[in-house]
Amino acid sequence: MFDIIGDIHGCCTELEELLSLLGYDFDEAALPESVWGPGLWAHPEGRRILLLGDLCDRGPRIIDCYRIAANMAINGNALAVCGNHDEKLRRALLGHKVTISHGLDKSLAEFDANPALRQPAIEFIESLATQLVLDSGRLVAAHGGMKEAFQGQDSTEARRFALFGDITGKTGPDGYPERLDWAADYHGQAMVVYGHTPVREPVWVNSTVNIDTGCVFGGRLTALRYPEREFASVKSRGQHIPHSLFNAPSGTVLS
Repeated sequence: MFDIIGDIHGCCTELEELLSLLGYDFDEAALPESVWGPGLWAHPEGRRILLLGDLCDRGPRIIDCYRIAANMAINGNALAVCGNHDEKLRRALLGHKVTISHGLDKSLAEFDANPALRQPAIEFIESLATQLVLDSGRLVAAHGGMKEAFQGQDSTEARRFALFGDITGKTGPDGYPERLDWAADYHGQAMVVYGHTPVREPVWVNSTVNIDTGCVFGGRLTALRYPEREFASVKSRGQHIPHSLFNAPSGTVLS
């Protein structure tokens, strides 16, 4: 039983609210030896969360998002896939030359203020797969999506698709990579759950569902309960980055 959660982007307050809504309890004294500090969310019925990547950048509590994910993973009650923002942060923390854009400056500022967590963050991100095939092949989770031909593969092409979706190599007028609608042509047997491209409401297309409902842009943070196929979500506490889908000035708290 999984609670699959879309792109968080540092919106840790909303993540905590969503975990509570889903029935998870927080023990602030658990895992006292964790390098991330103590504290653990766990579900009394043994449910696990599955995070779809992009824990970092843009929002106000980036390290706290990694702390929750890493401590839950240590305890065995969380899985996660790597998002393109997580991978770029990893490279930046390793000292590679990257373009500081799309909120990466906020992540680096938090880790500059908490240097002891730089290496744990690198190791946590490096531990993440780019796709997970679960429930005897009936469920596939990947940040940007996963077409049938790449499911279960660890090729360069499959990893790129998992991180970015189906991109053309061109950049659109909004400054983001141009993306193709791979889900429209998906006819696989597995249900594919993904995020990466913000939508106002979860979008089912064939046997795929996008649950990135743009929390950091002023939308919602959404979870898909599996195998129930039920959604749960919480409202954003504020729009940290403007986005045309959500039509509010930066910093606006949405009702």
